[in-house]
Amino acid sequence: MHLPFGLSCRQRAMADEQLQESHLFGGAFSACLPPGSLDISEMRQVPDNQEVFVHPSTDQSIIVELLEYQAGVPDENAARYHFEDIAGSSANLEILSQDQFAPSLLAFEGCSSTWQLTGRQKIAKFNEDAKNDVCVHLVLLRLPQYGTDLLVTFNDPTWINPLSTSAVQNTDVPLALSRPPWTVEHFHTFVCSLRLLNPGLFG
Repeated sequence: MHLPFGLSCRQRAMADEQLQESHLFGGAFSACLPPGSLDISEMRQVPDNQEVFVHPSTDQSIIVELLEYQAGVPDENAARYHFEDIAGSSANLEILSQDQFAPSLLAFEGCSSTWQLTGRQKIAKFNEDAKNDVCVHLVLLRLPQYGTDLLVTFNDPTWINPLSTSAVQNTDVPLALSRPPWTVEHFHTFVCSLRLLNPGLFG
C-alpha cells in the first residue's frame, strides 16, 4: 500500500492497523513503529542516547540516535558526516543519493534543517569476518536549540553472507513471528510521525 507522506500518523494508522504508536526515550518522543517492531532494549542493553527496533524475521533495524549537534558542519554536509561517522574506518560504503527532506511532512516541530541520505555499506555483525550488503536510509533532523542532531537510520540488508550469524538467525524464526519485510515507506511513516513530547529531555 502506497500512502502519501503528508498523511498524519493517525491517518496512516487507520490505513494500516498494524502500525504501533509508541513512546521513545521514556516518553519524551512518540512515533508510529512498523508492523511487528521489537524493542532491542528488552533483549540487551543499548546506549542511553539510542532507541533500536528490529524486524522479527529479517535483519532489518531502525535506530533513533540523539547525537551532539555538529555546529561546524554545514547543513548540506551533515547527513554525509553522520553516515561516514557511523561507518567509521570502513571503506566499504557508497552514497547513492542525498537531498533535503521537506519539513512540512514532519509531525516534529522546530527542526532548523532536515536531510535524507541513502547509501550502501558492507557491514559485519559482532566483529565477524563475514560481511552483509546493507542499504542504509537515514534522515537527519537538526536541532541546534537543543544542541542535538537527531538521526534516524533504517538498515535494510540486501544480501546476507551465508557465513554470517544473521543467515542462521533468519532460518530459525518461528512461523508465528514471520512477517513481510519492512519497506522504505514504513521508514518514512516512522520519521514523519516522530514527535517531541517533552523537551525537558534535553535539559
